[in-house]
Amino acid sequence: MRKRTSSGLEKTDRLTFSIYLALVAIGWTMVLSVGYEPDIWQRFFSAPIGKQTIWIGISLATFFAVFGIQSRFWMRAAYPIYGLAVSLLIAVLLVGTTIKGSKSWFVLGGVSFQPSELAKFGTALAMAAYLSRFKTKVSVPGDALLALAILGIPMLLILLQPDAGSALVFLAFLLVLYRSGLNPAWYAFGFFTLGALLAGLIWENTPLIASVLLFAGILLLAYQQARRRQALWATGIMGAGGAAIYWVAPQYLNEILLATGVLFGLLALLMYRQNKLRLGLLVALVAGWGIGVAALSQYLFNQALKPHQQDRINVWLHPERCSEQGSLYNLLQSQTAIGSGGLTGKGIFEGTMTKLKHVPEQSTDFIFCTVGEEHGFIGSTIVICLYLLLLIRITILAERQRAAFSRYYAYGIAGILFIHFFINIGMTMGLVPIIGIPLPFLSKGGSSLLGFTIMLAVLLKLDSKRLQLA
Repeated sequence: MRKRTSSGLEKTDRLTFSIYLALVAIGWTMVLSVGYEPDIWQRFFSAPIGKQTIWIGISLATFFAVFGIQSRFWMRAAYPIYGLAVSLLIAVLLVGTTIKGSKSWFVLGGVSFQPSELAKFGTALAMAAYLSRFKTKVSVPGDALLALAILGIPMLLILLQPDAGSALVFLAFLLVLYRSGLNPAWYAFGFFTLGALLAGLIWENTPLIASVLLFAGILLLAYQQARRRQALWATGIMGAGGAAIYWVAPQYLNEILLATGVLFGLLALLMYRQNKLRLGLLVALVAGWGIGVAALSQYLFNQALKPHQQDRINVWLHPERCSEQGSLYNLLQSQTAIGSGGLTGKGIFEGTMTKLKHVPEQSTDFIFCTVGEEHGFIGSTIVICLYLLLLIRITILAERQRAAFSRYYAYGIAGILFIHFFINIGMTMGLVPIIGIPLPFLSKGGSSLLGFTIMLAVLLKLDSKRLQLA
């Protein structure tokens, strides 16, 4: 008797698939609510909700179709898919359609497609394929640079469109590199640089103050590495004290800088006496780098950024400088919509700000506002918990993979989803700058939904065959 073959669908992780379906269903309901009118059912397929319904059908069909493809196909096709994605990114710069200031779309017969969605998927496959090679070791500088090039090429091409939001998503692959063994010191250096950059933007008149306090703390930690607990307390007290002094009496800035300079000198002298010259030189270089970044940030802000880019940063860091009817309008409307929902919300189709379209792009970038207004704190918490549960589940799936390719791919997908989730929801509440980036599975948009669906489907297919791929 002929043995019955299996597509692997019955071995799909049901919890992950259920979360996916729940988020898609919530997204469909929110898109319907944003455009709801009494006659919506008579003109269903000509309305945005009708188009979204078609895309949901296409995405679900694609999800199941993925399970008819052999798992090893994705390993073999990783580089060709990546190459195709990069080629499309180049092509869109040449012949693409400009929408909302970004030349990042192909429009054919009324159907639009954003190649950056394919690029995320292709990069996840290529990064997993490269890191899973037997000879690849990210601890080797050459291998690390090549891995960075894999994520850097599509990131640069997307920045040229320009689409900073989609480009930012590719930083998610730093999580994959960390899991594969990249030295954590590079991540510490990156966060340090980011902190210095933000310090320069926040304290524009004194761009060195926050950085100098951090640098002095680093020197103290470096010198006191044998007594880390005391060093941490001393650094915390020094940093909090300096910040408090500046907050209460900013006129004493010069005294703060002078005291910090004296501390630098004393620690340098102690290092010299303890024959820690190499350590002292290293810390001095790091401190100098941070000071330079902080000082340079204001120059770049004023000279390199366009006015609308400056407005986005000011809305985030200096809202008092922005006009409530100008650049601050979107954020204020977003926060008002979310806050007006209260504990339980106004009810589905009952969101007044949603009905009156006070929040721009409410069915795409600001879809979470509809959740907050109509379903309140409870509904918003449920949606956030669903995303967190999905991320936790994907991490569990990643760790149980026997094949390195599947594990690295899973971490890539987790990183992409996290960046989208964190930035989209964060920007609606003013926690991060407002960047055009969709909320996975909820925001209206065919290429976005299809892209996320394919990424998750491939992950679940790989997981269903994890024993065979080992």
